[in-house]
Amino acid sequence: MPRVLLIEDDSAIREGLGLALRRRGHEVRSVSSGEAGLKAITDFCPDLLLLDLMLPGMNGVQVCHQVRKTSQLPIIMLTARGDDFDIVVGLDAGADDYIVKPARTEVIEARLRAVLRRLDSPDNRLPATEFHGELAIDRPMLAVTKSGQRLLLAPSELKLLLHLSASPEQVFSRQQLLEHLWEYSYYGDARLVDACVRRLRNKIEDVPSSPRYIQTVRGFGYRFGPL
Repeated sequence: MPRVLLIEDDSAIREGLGLALRRRGHEVRSVSSGEAGLKAITDFCPDLLLLDLMLPGMNGVQVCHQVRKTSQLPIIMLTARGDDFDIVVGLDAGADDYIVKPARTEVIEARLRAVLRRLDSPDNRLPATEFHGELAIDRPMLAVTKSGQRLLLAPSELKLLLHLSASPEQVFSRQQLLEHLWEYSYYGDARLVDACVRRLRNKIEDVPSSPRYIQTVRGFGYRFGPL
C-alpha cells in the first residue's frame, strides 16, 4: 500500500485521518506544519502527500511550490473551504487534486488510488519514444525532455500530456479528460483540467500564451498539435 505523508495542523483531523488510513493498510506519517512536512518528505520518502491548505507559518501553497521545485510527488490538497480562489491557487501551485473537508475516508482512499493509478494500457501500443519538435516523450520511462533537458512534471501533468499526445489532433472535452485522468464520471471539476493545462504549458511551451503543443478548442476542450 502507498506510504502517505499527512500535513495537517488540526490535531483531531490529523489523528482521525491518520488512523483511518492505517486501518486501510497505509503506512502514514503525520506532521502539523509545512516545515516539518518538507523534512518528512526526505526522511519518510512517501508515495503521496495529503497537504492541508491552511497551515500556520508556511501554508500549503508554499509547501506545494517548494515540493514542485525538485519532486514529482503526487499531492492532494485538503481544504476546509470550498472557496474558488483557494482551490485554483492550490491547483496552480502544483497539486494534482483537492478534497474539501470533511470528507469520508472512502472518498479520500478513492482519490489516492486515482492519483496513483498507472497509465492505461492502450498507450503502451505507441512507440517507446516519440518526438514532437524539440519535445521527446519516453512512455516506458515516463520521461519528457525538451531540447535534451529533462522536464519535471507532476503526475497529473504527465498523465495529461501522455493522453493528449497519444491521439494528436483529437479534441478532448474537459469532461472526457476528467473521466480518464481523474476518474470523475459525474460533477467533475473542470478547474482541475484547466489548472493542469496552465502548469503543463508553462513547462513545455516556448510561449505559454501562444501554445504550440497543448491547444485550446474554444468552447469544448483541448487537443495536442498540430505542430
